Amino acid sequence: MLSLIMQAAPANGGMAQAMGSFLPILLIGVIFYFLLIRPQNQRMKAHRQMLSEVTRGDTIVTNGGLVGKVKKVTDDELTVDFNGNDMKVVRTMLADVRNKTAPANDTGKKK
Repeated sequence: MLSLIMQAAPANGGMAQAMGSFLPILLIGVIFYFLLIRPQNQRMKAHRQMLSEVTRGDTIVTNGGLVGKVKKVTDDELTVDFNGNDMKVVRTMLADVRNKTAPANDTGKKK
């Protein structure tokens, strides 16, 4: 009976065994950070930067899919022209800012 107890309990290396069982959990945490948390933080930072740079005359896309042109910018609201209809839009509800400085070449002709 005593020999069974002695075989079940490790003599030394209890700390190494505890670290060995904690290592996979730590590895999963590192993987989650690099695959999920870090990219999301980078997207949020880029979105905040985009929102802070909205100016009058920019073409915007709202989260609802409406495309319009900014007429007036205040701290947290924008007055946007949607095809002749002026509406106020909360700044945080913008999905994209499209600044078209050069006209697109839709003719298909290359110079």
